[in-house]
Amino acid sequence: MGGKILVGLTQMSLKGATSDSPEKLRASMLDARAALIEEAGRNGVQVLGLQELFNLPYFCPSKDLKWFAAAETLPDSPSVRFLSAFAARYSMVIVAPLFEIGGDGHYYNTAAVIDHLGRYIGKYRKVHIRNAEGGIEKFFFTNGDLGYPVFETAYCRLGVYICFDRHFPEGWRALALNGAQLILNPSATSVNISQYLWKLEQPAAAVANGVFIGANNRVGIEEPWSFGPFYGSSYIVDPLGRILTTGSESRDELVIAEVDLSLNETVRRTWNIFESRQPTTYGGLIAS
Repeated sequence: MGGKILVGLTQMSLKGATSDSPEKLRASMLDARAALIEEAGRNGVQVLGLQELFNLPYFCPSKDLKWFAAAETLPDSPSVRFLSAFAARYSMVIVAPLFEIGGDGHYYNTAAVIDHLGRYIGKYRKVHIRNAEGGIEKFFFTNGDLGYPVFETAYCRLGVYICFDRHFPEGWRALALNGAQLILNPSATSVNISQYLWKLEQPAAAVANGVFIGANNRVGIEEPWSFGPFYGSSYIVDPLGRILTTGSESRDELVIAEVDLSLNETVRRTWNIFESRQPTTYGGLIAS
């Protein structure tokens, strides 16, 4: 796979109140998201990424047990069924980050991948789980246990890396070595030091690994967790580190860019990073 494809990312504010039931909020978010998905379909988007926990608030600042009721079982989940119809209608691959309850009874921050025929083809579970002010994620999520899968789709070999994962270069490299041509990084990140890093880390990872990266974020404030607004600024970056398109800091929006996957190999041949690696010297990186 090495041709041109059209990639889209959505960013959206919360529709409803965090005091609403998880079921009501999910219905509101799905209904609101439909307009952006339809817009993507009309514009010929072939791979569409939704934001982290796309159908819920970013509830991790709380320890409210009600959010466990929002977890979905894959593949037969309300959100996957809803999105599958759009994927089939528009021949569009959709990456849908959601709250999952696994068959093991553990809860995960997961991205479901739906192919252009509307079929669920697999999932990525967020590996790196953060515990800090403004995001007590380990109260809700177990560390992902599926490694770094790459999904063979009709348009590209696709990887997913979720939000806090982006601070760990090892996963970007693992996805690239596993064959990813495009990596989507759905996020829920608010105004603080991360805003400075937002347009540094992913372009650097794109260059280091010779891949396209799509990074998207939420927008707005989600009361009562007023620790700073989510700042949007979703973008797509090429393997030379050039940002091809970017969204606003405050609006619900679809951002789209055409990417030429053949550029991955051009960049990799130019820098020879993969060929110059010395894995036998890296053992100390994983010593506990």
